[in-house]
Amino acid sequence: MTPKMMKAVVTTGNGGYERLEYKDVPVPELQEGEVLLKVLAAGINNTEINTRLGWYSSSVTESTNATSDDGLTPESSDGGWNKETPFPFIQGTDCCGEVVGMAAGVDKTLKGKRVLVRACMREHGYDSLDNIWMGSDFDGAFAEYVKVPASEVFPVDCDWSDAQLGTIPCAYGTSENMLHRAKVKATDVVLVTGASGALARLRCSWPNAGGNGDCHCR
Repeated sequence: MTPKMMKAVVTTGNGGYERLEYKDVPVPELQEGEVLLKVLAAGINNTEINTRLGWYSSSVTESTNATSDDGLTPESSDGGWNKETPFPFIQGTDCCGEVVGMAAGVDKTLKGKRVLVRACMREHGYDSLDNIWMGSDFDGAFAEYVKVPASEVFPVDCDWSDAQLGTIPCAYGTSENMLHRAKVKATDVVLVTGASGALARLRCSWPNAGGNGDCHCR
């Protein structure tokens, strides 16, 4: 049985670590078309840090290091990805979870599946560039449970650990998108380096010309 309360790390506003509170909060209540996930693993990205600091605000012109070192933490309406950051809220953009609950209108076969969550969601379909981000625009995975639209979860059947899968949605996706845009050929081997991002190194052999196949990363 799913409990009524859960543990979560709540970000209360722009600032340093003092803005993070580990506390009891209600388990999310589902609406039609949503699923409840038990969080198995949650990745940590610079996105989480930058959102907490308010670095995405147009008023910030310094580097992330300067923002952190100088304590520049603007309470700004444009501090999030697309809209005002909904403080207090739960961050956590990357999520590997297990479907433990579902509302009306959801495929019942999802129950019990291990899934990944598409963190960047298109509320109005892919004909629109409008998007919202889990963990920046609404509550994310730094909790025992998280709710998301059923259309944004994807069952995974592989021997990767929960923690390994938890690195994929945001960090891995950035590199995969680059491979698609670069039109990597079948025989290419690509090294992706990150100076300060969540993904430090990725070695890929892209099996099909044009990037139409699976990416085997190690």
